[in-house]
Amino acid sequence: MINEVLRVFKELNSKDFRILTGIEMGMRHFEWVPIDELNKYTKLPFEKLEYRLKKLVLDKLVVRTTQPYEGYQIYFEGYDALALNTFVKRKSISAIGDEVGVGKESVIFEAIRQPELAIGGPVPVIIKFHREGRTSFKQIKRVREHIGEREHFSWIYAARLAAQREYEIMTTLYPKVSIPKPFDHNRHAIVMELAKGSILSKTKLIDPEWYLDEILKQVKITYSMGIIHADLSEYNIFASEEGVQLIDWPQYITPEHPQADEILERDVSNILTHFYRKYGIKRDLKEALKEVKIATDKSDELPSEEE
Repeated sequence: MINEVLRVFKELNSKDFRILTGIEMGMRHFEWVPIDELNKYTKLPFEKLEYRLKKLVLDKLVVRTTQPYEGYQIYFEGYDALALNTFVKRKSISAIGDEVGVGKESVIFEAIRQPELAIGGPVPVIIKFHREGRTSFKQIKRVREHIGEREHFSWIYAARLAAQREYEIMTTLYPKVSIPKPFDHNRHAIVMELAKGSILSKTKLIDPEWYLDEILKQVKITYSMGIIHADLSEYNIFASEEGVQLIDWPQYITPEHPQADEILERDVSNILTHFYRKYGIKRDLKEALKEVKIATDKSDELPSEEE
């Protein structure tokens, strides 16, 4: 668990991170990275290397085997430590807080980021750690475009690809689409703005018609940019007094996908169903889809010259 990582994080030194990085790189070629390979990469004397490895095993950042040879792996705990170390070095975060969300394929922690300018207070952010390797990898491979046709990959590598894919599409969509601002990405983790408001599934809206229109507007803008969310529901939309924000993008597809129409219909149907069940608002699915597919006016996407 990441709480264990946070407990030992401050005790780790540059040699520990070099060993973790060596195992990470070695896992591209070995299921279990031989200690000889780590010795070549870290350039540490065997005694010091063995001592640091024993401590990393006790701290549950590294896993050791002795059969058929002495070898090492990192799992998510070690990967978490590497990503956190990078974020701290880049000043993407200055402190990490409590867990605020967990799902099948991610865990989310609150954090603090110092302001980019010398004025203002610390900025609240979240760190999303992808966890796709926690579930069946064969199932993930069948449904995740970012894995593609790779036959050999580690569970950690899939989480890294998912985070990279989500970060790249977020930087493409922001700020035209209403999503949390992405700040940084490393390995399987993304630092992003804290979503505004509360999750739609647990929110009682005063003016649900207006919020439904806002959600469909965001779906329309997204589609005009050649993107379909592909996993949209009341569980990954946040609502606030300012409007809505769409979250969780690693499964996105483009309109060229062979099932694009069906997936877009599912996204829109999920939203319409939620508003009908909770608020009795009835919208025609075909009409809503037709409106989403109409080319979005550029004034909806970009600020005018007068602005």
